[in-house]
Amino acid sequence: MIEVKNATKLYNGKTVLDDVSVSIRKGKITSFIGANGAGKSTLLSLISRLIKKDGGDILIEGESVDKCKSSDLAKKISILKQSNHINVRLTIRELVSFGRFPYSQGKLRPEDWAFVDKAIRYMELEELQHQYLDQLSGGQQQRAFIAMVIAQDTEYVLLDEPLNNLDMKHSVQIMKVLRRMVDELGKTVIIVIHDINFASVYSDDIVALKNGRVVKEGPAAEIIDSPVLKQVYGMDIQIETINDHRICIYFS
Repeated sequence: MIEVKNATKLYNGKTVLDDVSVSIRKGKITSFIGANGAGKSTLLSLISRLIKKDGGDILIEGESVDKCKSSDLAKKISILKQSNHINVRLTIRELVSFGRFPYSQGKLRPEDWAFVDKAIRYMELEELQHQYLDQLSGGQQQRAFIAMVIAQDTEYVLLDEPLNNLDMKHSVQIMKVLRRMVDELGKTVIIVIHDINFASVYSDDIVALKNGRVVKEGPAAEIIDSPVLKQVYGMDIQIETINDHRICIYFS
């Protein structure tokens, strides 16, 4: 379980996260939703300790992340940020192998390569694994970066807008993979996501943020609710139930 307690973050004197407290259930998919600037990515970065908080505390299994060694934290939490720029020319297979660094320090053993192979299969990249990243489409690159995170084999997997640059087919593929990681492997997945229908269909829990504060958190069915979404987005959003899923109609 991850507990965020009264977390605060300031940028240049401006409050980006304001006294945020949330609980992330273990073995579930939790989505962070909200408009641009709501604080979703900042909250994800605080949890992973990519950025330093200005107040509050964040606990993983009851232990403050501030007290974790970086090498130990990298075996508990993996994170994929929105923008990933690598200056060296790498193949997919080489990139995915970076996910094993916390365990191998760059000297991969056979068991490390087994994790790499499994991650490549998970993302259906076998036929592309020896191609260079600069030869791939944006969607293929995104799948390769997600495979790297999968290869890290952490209990907690954090993804910042993982559907960026993906078409519908591959967006569904990614979400199904994340669902399988939770249901079959017992992972805990936290994602920042803009598509509220993907959040509704695939998430167990949703945290809705606005202007750096939590509007509401809870089971997905409670958050995918017209009054709650109006608070979050300032829009009247109609909810329809299709195949037992709550689907948002926001185009009209």
